[in-house]
Amino acid sequence: MAAVDLTKTIEALPELVSISRQVWIDYDEEAHVLYISFRKPQRATDSVLEGNIVYHYDGELLVGMTVIGLRAAQRSC
Repeated sequence: MAAVDLTKTIEALPELVSISRQVWIDYDEEAHVLYISFRKPQRATDSVLEGNIVYHYDGELLVGMTVIGLRAAQRSC
């Protein structure tokens, strides 16, 4: 099994759990889209696109994020 560097993922965890104690992550490998939910169901009332990330809100509360083109985003880091 190949070694995986999870350093950046581990560094991001405190920020994720500051938003919500429960986090659901789904990845669509075919579409290269990562879905992060801080509440199930999200029931978002608004979404904001910034670059390749869509932020989903219920009022002022961030309830999820969608990262579009994850492979391309990884290559640009």
